[in-house]
Amino acid sequence: MPLVSILVPAYNEEEFLPTLLERALAAPLLPGVESEILVVDDGSTDGTSEAALAAAGRAPGRVRVLRHEKNRGKGAAIRTALAEARGEFSLIQDADLEYDPRDYPRLLGPLLEGRADAVFGTRFAVGLERRVLYYWHSVANQWLTALVDAGAGLNLTDVWTGYKAFRTGLVRSIPLRSNGFSFEVELTLKLAQREAVIYETPIRYHGRTKEEGKKIRPRDALWGVLTLFRFCVQRDTYLERGPEILDRLAGTRRFNGWMAETIAPFIGRRVLEIGAGIGNLTRRLAPGRALYVASDIENEHLARLAARLAHRPNVRVARVDLTRWEDFEPLQGTVDTAICLNVVEHVEDDLLALRHLNRVLAPGGRAIVLVPEGQGIYGELDVVLGHWRRYAEPELRAKMEEAGFEVERVFGFNRVTRPGWWWNGRVLKRRTFSRLQLWIFDRLVWLWKRLDRRLPWPGVSLIAVGRKPEGAAGGAQTR
Repeated sequence: MPLVSILVPAYNEEEFLPTLLERALAAPLLPGVESEILVVDDGSTDGTSEAALAAAGRAPGRVRVLRHEKNRGKGAAIRTALAEARGEFSLIQDADLEYDPRDYPRLLGPLLEGRADAVFGTRFAVGLERRVLYYWHSVANQWLTALVDAGAGLNLTDVWTGYKAFRTGLVRSIPLRSNGFSFEVELTLKLAQREAVIYETPIRYHGRTKEEGKKIRPRDALWGVLTLFRFCVQRDTYLERGPEILDRLAGTRRFNGWMAETIAPFIGRRVLEIGAGIGNLTRRLAPGRALYVASDIENEHLARLAARLAHRPNVRVARVDLTRWEDFEPLQGTVDTAICLNVVEHVEDDLLALRHLNRVLAPGGRAIVLVPEGQGIYGELDVVLGHWRRYAEPELRAKMEEAGFEVERVFGFNRVTRPGWWWNGRVLKRRTFSRLQLWIFDRLVWLWKRLDRRLPWPGVSLIAVGRKPEGAAGGAQTR
């Protein structure tokens, strides 16, 4: 049963918090959904903490109270709540009664249906009621939203909305640095940089005046602009180094296109992609297929795949672990192509993995396997990425054959970056790539494609194409 964590940052809201919590506890949710409420008292000097604890006593198990000794700001309070959230989804609920809990179904619907990674409630779309307040506040909001949209490449109508819902795992994996209201800008920008699918929905809005206690000030807008500039220049979207490297490589769109073009001639009509990640290659390879199963083992990747590919009726998203035959079994014999790019090297028992690929294929089907080439350039980059090994062509060919494949081709790919991989990973012992290096490399892919086969050294990667023999209905047995 899906659980939604309602995150309530509160600073000196003794007057409004009890009513807000009553409404949040009674708010309508979609069928089968439950909620928990996490109140963060952000160093209040009134009775906010006591009001929150009283509500928790009236709803044991549903309301939890966290506290900052000093006032640190809305962003800091959200980080504290997010770290303790148990829900698959989270929703930010300000404590001041400006936002109406009756809108929860609107915010959660696209998330629960798997169509969105985040949903913003907009105060400026026509459709529901909103209190009419300051003209210049509205103008400033629209200008600031336009500025953030330009930096993030979005077309949102209300970046500064306090109603934001999202998948908890996604936002928890993003390093959020802002303590104050500029958190709204940082979160929006970093969701865009992670290529999250964002929806907007109209919401009710009952804004307060300054006299009624509204806390945001003009200086917060300035901090928001500075935050935008900071994180446009200093891309900072992953907490862990390995995913950060993959994110940087995912940004090399021309290179990904080159890889897709290279393997496309070997791909059939019914495809299983192992380790699809967030779908950078999937989106290029899926069009025109009768069936395309995009698989991964990470919950975050699976959710992102479902949202990004929801518009394609021929695409299915599935959890498939390369080492577990039970994950493959429902697909056995239904696919004519298994694509496995940069995955086998992450598996200790690579022969078992290749046997699973053979067994899942229909007779005559192909496996396309891309692995890193050359143990001699194994370095820090491989360690960070979790590579067990790098391969030589005879080793890969022999393992493909032992797994039951007739090997059609084994060839090197991406020779041009081999010196750079050796220099960065072996000599300098770097644990990531420079974004500038990758940007320059990606802009010159048209040249590398022409030079690659003429270079005298091996590639960074090996691609093997193996065919399952006709008549081999059962495939190679696992051991």
